[in-house]
Amino acid sequence: MTYTMEIAGLERQLPLCPVSEELYIAAFILFGDAELTTACARELLRRIPADSYDYMLTAEAKSIGLINEMARQSGAKTYFIARKGSKVYMRDPIHVSVRSITTLRQQDLFLGADDCEKIRGRRILIVDDVISTGESLHALEKLVEAAGGTVTGRAAVLAEGDALEMKGLTYLGRLPLFNADGTPKA
Repeated sequence: MTYTMEIAGLERQLPLCPVSEELYIAAFILFGDAELTTACARELLRRIPADSYDYMLTAEAKSIGLINEMARQSGAKTYFIARKGSKVYMRDPIHVSVRSITTLRQQDLFLGADDCEKIRGRRILIVDDVISTGESLHALEKLVEAAGGTVTGRAAVLAEGDALEMKGLTYLGRLPLFNADGTPKA
């Protein structure tokens, strides 16, 4: 089963994947789709005032290509990635825990002290591919707060589920949740 969707002017077939017996989601994967990544970055940047943030932040891994393309198109020289594990090169890392709809277990997100020093006192735009429950978004917000920054924007290519009701979220399209038979949930 697939769901046909137009995203940033391009049509894509998204495979439906089970989250539970009663809930399926449409898998939106930017990895490997340079055309779509470029178009989504362009459209998000068009909707977000360039003077509303100093840096962008995303979580590892599905949105790395998107944030890189947004940085390239906007001329940003630096962006940040919250890593899923502490790395040996991270000095004094901070972390938060998160469990998202597409993750089978709890995950930790880390930022090293060097990144935290750059974030401190700055305005941060959080970037993601799809926001559903908002758990990953809230974890990134906690990281920014712990680093001493201020979240001034939230952007995603697609929003689904609870995210459709979120205030202050810029997104390009609405992604329905699905029943096991492939029909959109009411």
